[in-house]
Amino acid sequence: MKHTGNCFCGAVELQVTGNPEAMGYCHCRSCRSWSGGPVNAFSLWKPAAVEVTKGGEHIATFEKTPMSQRKYCSKCGGHLMTNHPTLGLVDVFTATIPTLTFAPAVHVNYAEAVLPIRDGLPKLKDFPAEFGGSGEMMAE
Repeated sequence: MKHTGNCFCGAVELQVTGNPEAMGYCHCRSCRSWSGGPVNAFSLWKPAAVEVTKGGEHIATFEKTPMSQRKYCSKCGGHLMTNHPTLGLVDVFTATIPTLTFAPAVHVNYAEAVLPIRDGLPKLKDFPAEFGGSGEMMAE
C-alpha cells in the first residue's frame, strides 16, 4: 500500500510504502512544542519506505538533538517528518499522510503528558527499552 502526502502549501510531496513499524502518541515537550499541540501523533517508518517525490529542494532541517532531525517545507513551514538516525526510523507526521488509517498502539514519554488520555493503550514513562528508554509503564 502506498500513501501520498504533502506539506501545507503542496510544494513538497512525499510517499510512504507498506506499513509503518509503529504508530502512537508522543507526549515529550519537544514534540509538543514542534507540533504546536498537547500531544503528537506519530507513524514510524523504515527510511527505505519514505520517499520525497516532489519539492525536495524545499526541505529544510532543524536538529535540536542528534536523535531528531525535523524536516519541514522552507516555503510554508509545514512539518513533514522527523528522521531519527539513532533509531533507524523516520516519523512521518500522520496529518501529512491523510489516507493512512491511524491505528495508535502506544503512548511514549507519558511522564511528560500535559493532556491525560484515557484510551486503554499502554503508557510508557519514556521510550521502550529497545529504543534506549526504561520501558517502564505508567498507569492511565
